[in-house]
Formats: sequence, structure tokens, C-alpha cells
Amino acid sequence: MVTDTLLTSKPDSIANFRIETEDLPEFEDMPFEDIEELPLEHPGAKDPVYRERRDYIAGLAKKFRETGVITDVDYTEEEQSVWRFVSAELEELHQQKASPFYLKAKKNLGISNDRIPQLTEMNKKLGETTGFRLAPIEGLVDTRAFLSWLSWRTMLSTQYIRHHSRPGYTPEPDIVHEAMGHIPMFTNQAFADYSQMVGHAARLATDEQIDQLGRLYWFTIEFGLVEAEGDIKAYGAGLLSSFKEMKHAFSDEVERREFNLEEVINHDFDYSHMQPILYVVPTYDFLKEETRRYIETMM
Repeated sequence: MVTDTLLTSKPDSIANFRIETEDLPEFEDMPFEDIEELPLEHPGAKDPVYRERRDYIAGLAKKFRETGVITDVDYTEEEQSVWRFVSAELEELHQQKASPFYLKAKKNLGISNDRIPQLTEMNKKLGETTGFRLAPIEGLVDTRAFLSWLSWRTMLSTQYIRHHSRPGYTPEPDIVHEAMGHIPMFTNQAFADYSQMVGHAARLATDEQIDQLGRLYWFTIEFGLVEAEGDIKAYGAGLLSSFKEMKHAFSDEVERREFNLEEVINHDFDYSHMQPILYVVPTYDFLKEETRRYIETMM
């Protein structure tokens, strides 16, 4: 459940909705799942060394909620090798199929194929561009809680990395998914504003509307496609951080549809399978304005 702090002082207008520093809730009020519980299908679930390391890194997020200061992780050579493997696997696909803005943002944030980026580095640069912030989190949170933090221009981000035995796969968000997928897109003003509006809606939403917002998030922020350079490119984090998802998204097995908000918010998905249908937006500004109109109907 979401804490009361996340739900207080709901704004009643999307037109003048802005977040000031004094409006930000305390990080210690963030809800989160028990970090001891790894899903059974997780490659590291039965690896005590991995579990101990993951819990240590997750513990740094608990420390953040007490101090408000992000702690850098001294990643091991094994963890760095996982990053390098995934980065090398994705590099050619990114050059061919990632949105031009993503490629530029990734470079500007200093995200390289050679080492795992620190949240502190990316957080500073985000603040200088769109005012978005990163907050370490030690595990998954429910949909309303996660989306609500976007309302405060804050993305909750893990810092641990997937198990070395299956570097191309993870059943939960990790630093590869966050830094290789999500974080670069928050340097785009329209995309950052769009994300904030989704968060704003989550604070107002009924349970049914939260389900709709979860679908909107899935087919945009996670698995979105955009028109660019006379072609279709990927901007969703679930695509950009997965070699298999990227290849699948541009294969003949996927129907790529023109974005229709009403259709998207009512389109159920199965997260355990690759998506047979994806949606293409013409621009991020279009996505922002379509979402604005939808949220206004929730008021």
C-alpha cells in the first residue's frame, strides 16, 4: 500500500501542476518489497554469495532514506564484466534502432560500455538538464508508489546488477535496466514532463485508473517506439536494455501500431512474454499532450 505521505496535498489541476522543493515528501516514507525475497526464477536466488552482495547494495538504499545522500557502489570486476557484456551486445542495435535523442543523451550522461555508471554522476547531470532526480531503492514497489514518485520528478532506481550466469536476462529491474534503459530519456524535457504527469495522475487515480496508467507506462516508458529520421526507433527502457527485446521489436513477429491512448490504456499485457503489439508515437511532445488530456478527465 502507499503511505499517506504519498497521497497528501493532491493538486487539482494539471495545467498549473509544478513541484517545488518544499513539496517533496521524505524518502524514508517510500514503501518497498522485502529485499530478502528474490523470485524463484531469479538466476541468483540460490546463490548465497550473490544474495549477500545484492542485499549489501540494497542496504545502501536504506541508508539513503536515512541521510538523503546517494552512496556510490564499488562494483566488483565480475559485476563490471556483466555490464560490459550487455553493453557490447546492445551497441550495434542501439546505433541502428535506438532513438537519436537516446543516443545523444547516453553520451552526454557519460554512460559508456566500459563501466557501470554511478547514480551520483547521472543524478547531477539530470538535475542540470530537466530537474529530474534519482533515488536508490532496494527492490520493487507497487505501481501506484513507483509512479507517484515520478510526480516529484524522481525516479526510483536500483543499483545492484543481474546474476553473472545469465547476463542477458533479469526478472527484476537492475542497474543495467535503469542506466541503459530509463535514465537517458529523462534528459528530454518533453519526456520528463510526460513522466511527471503520469506520476501526477497516479496520485489522483482510482484503482481502475492505476491499472490503466500501468498499461500506459508499459507501452511507452518501458516498450515505446517513436518516429525519427524517417524510421521507427526505440525509446522504451525494456527495449533499450535487452538485446532480445530490441531484436524482437523490429522483427516481423511484432505488429507496430500508431499510438492511440484509449487503446493503450485498455490493452492488457503479459510481462513474462515478448510483446506481439507495440505502439509508435510521432513525437514526445505528442505523447505529453495526449497524456495531459487524459489526466484532465480524471480531475
